Amino acid sequence: MTATRIAADEARAAIDPVTFQILRARLNGLVQEMQLSLFRTGFSTIIRESQDASCALLDPAGRVVAQHVVLPLHIGAFPACAKAVLDEYGDDLRPGDAYLINHTHLGGSPHAPDFFIICPIFIEGTLLGFAASMAHKGDIGGPVPGSCSAAATEIYNEGLHLPAVTYQRDYQTVRDLERIIAANSRTPTVVVGDMRGQLGSVRLGERRMAEIAEKHGVDELLAYFRELLSVSEERVRAAVRSWPDASASAERYVDDDGINLDHSYKVHVTVTKTGDRISFDFTESDDQTSGAANIRPPLLRAACAYVVIALLGPQTWVNSGLLDAMDVVTRKGSVVDPHFPAAVNTYNPTVHAVVDAIFEALSHIVPGRGRADGCASRSFVMSGGREPGTKKYVQYELFGGGTGARPDHDGVSGSSVNHTNGKIAPIEIVESEYPTRVLRCELIRDSAGAGRFRGGLGIRREYEVLEPARFSLRSTRHKIAPLGVDGGAEGTVGKLTINPGTPEERVLPSRYAELPLKVGDRFLLETPGGGGYGPPTERDPERVLADVRNGYVSAEAARATYGVVLTRGPEALVVDGAATDAARSALTRTATKEA
Repeated sequence: MTATRIAADEARAAIDPVTFQILRARLNGLVQEMQLSLFRTGFSTIIRESQDASCALLDPAGRVVAQHVVLPLHIGAFPACAKAVLDEYGDDLRPGDAYLINHTHLGGSPHAPDFFIICPIFIEGTLLGFAASMAHKGDIGGPVPGSCSAAATEIYNEGLHLPAVTYQRDYQTVRDLERIIAANSRTPTVVVGDMRGQLGSVRLGERRMAEIAEKHGVDELLAYFRELLSVSEERVRAAVRSWPDASASAERYVDDDGINLDHSYKVHVTVTKTGDRISFDFTESDDQTSGAANIRPPLLRAACAYVVIALLGPQTWVNSGLLDAMDVVTRKGSVVDPHFPAAVNTYNPTVHAVVDAIFEALSHIVPGRGRADGCASRSFVMSGGREPGTKKYVQYELFGGGTGARPDHDGVSGSSVNHTNGKIAPIEIVESEYPTRVLRCELIRDSAGAGRFRGGLGIRREYEVLEPARFSLRSTRHKIAPLGVDGGAEGTVGKLTINPGTPEERVLPSRYAELPLKVGDRFLLETPGGGGYGPPTERDPERVLADVRNGYVSAEAARATYGVVLTRGPEALVVDGAATDAARSALTRTATKEA
């Protein structure tokens, strides 16, 4: 293996520009093919419908050379997991091997339900690289269904953790591994089925890479990998070089950690741009939390890369070269670099805080690139099957809300935001696969932060329970609203209500574990709206009128918040120009006095 690595490092064959672009397109297309295979063979709705999974190709050192971006955080998770595999098996890799790891501290999985499966790709005895996939599993054991306990205080409360282990040898599956994982899951058939779907996707990548190598040769492909990473890094550096040298700081707070419900915790970043280098310093962030709100450095680096990608635009090449163009500084024992065995399963609210803080800091360095905060992300898990005659299941759903407004666009309504690209499961699928009924799913009027450009609207989704169940929630922004920018208003906060409008009504905190539900119980999820951008009184009155007609904004809010007065015309509502001018003048005077 040592000779193989040396050969990989010394590959220097020149790649002409045409071949370079052909290989880049082929490998990107291959990763998309792997990903579609996984989505179409997944047993669970979390993979098949919400698409909480991604695939990648890696070079012999475990660096990402092609990734179809569904979940941007995996650009940091893939290399960290691959390193764990190489550290354990690097001198014993063989054709036909496959490996698995989900350990959050020994590898790079965001949380334990995210299984990383990887296979080495050998061409005539030479290690060309790896095909890999990472996908969420609905349940891997632990005290609560879904393995994401809001009450976890260490990783041992978060389900089965596996270090790097062999999944296949000589293309033969290690059935004992599958049996161990199945024995620890409440839904063993679904979890093992998803694992096999992942394995099939990486084997597809292995076969396709062999076909590409047959045409281009190993040396040319190894040289391409090196040049791709180098050029990608230089492209980022060139873009950063055009930004002014500066330093700026920002911070965001997260509701709580699920344990200390009265304490919100801080993520603080100082971004410094010097020449062609950019650094992100998180040393002033709060200490690691008692609950499961911590994140590890591989995710932190990926969050930084995500923001850089967003600022540079869709033409940015997504691979490990991005990570080489930036520095990330942490403080050991902080919420973004916790000591083992810190719990991490509800990591996403913290990552959203990181992303929002970086966007604000960079908006002071790169003018015109800011945006308001979005809704962050949330999920719930409902499980049944304890009672005789009832279905055994784990219902795991992801939800978005409103995105933040931008300098020239309204936010998007009912959408995932930032790095969380998972889809909301269709009602038809939910009702056909689980003993639950969706009573309504709608946008929430007046939930968007007002502004010259308003935020996106949050969603309201209500369920009725048809069999006894256990319910857990992983959410955020139930206390701290998405911020507006440059005079824009905050979006609304989220809320989860059990049995709304009845004597049994109860509002849950944003993180909650293990609530028993009986037949006929209902729960209502309301997600936050995005923040607004710019003063609301500067919004085009005709756009406000359109929002009222579409049901996004009430006539009362149009007048009170935007200063737009509507009157009934011959056929529909119209803007009263004179009254609107007067109302906006009054709002401006009031705002000036308050300032």
